[in-house]
Amino acid sequence: MRDDEIGTIYIEDLEVGMSRSLTKVIGDAEVRSFAEVSEDRNPIHLDEATGQASMFGGRIAHGMLVGSLFSALLGERIPGHGTIYMGQNLKFRAPVMLGAEVTATVTVREINREKRRVTFDCLAEVGGKTVVQGEALVLAPSRG
Repeated sequence: MRDDEIGTIYIEDLEVGMSRSLTKVIGDAEVRSFAEVSEDRNPIHLDEATGQASMFGGRIAHGMLVGSLFSALLGERIPGHGTIYMGQNLKFRAPVMLGAEVTATVTVREINREKRRVTFDCLAEVGGKTVVQGEALVLAPSRG
């Protein structure tokens, strides 16, 4: 299965070290849509003057918008369809400026086949710099 393929990798086929990545440009439309859905309308994300006056020198994307790329990977690509999120922790290491190209990657760290639980390392980068990292725990789909 390639990084861009959508579907399911059943727990019986998962192996430690398997990973999938997704690259997305986070622009004004994505930030505004996320603000509406999440109801987080903090001016640092939406108002150019506020962004310019901030320590970042411009508007930044919501951290959870960037973190949502992990959800896309887990729910669509690995394990994929049928996956149930059980937990997520994230550390926000650097801001994501509007227009940045973010690459999110999830990598299988641990598999408990008996309980169908899989732990993933989660990493998001912009230009090779870590912006978000953490781990996710999911209940993986099974053939049986």
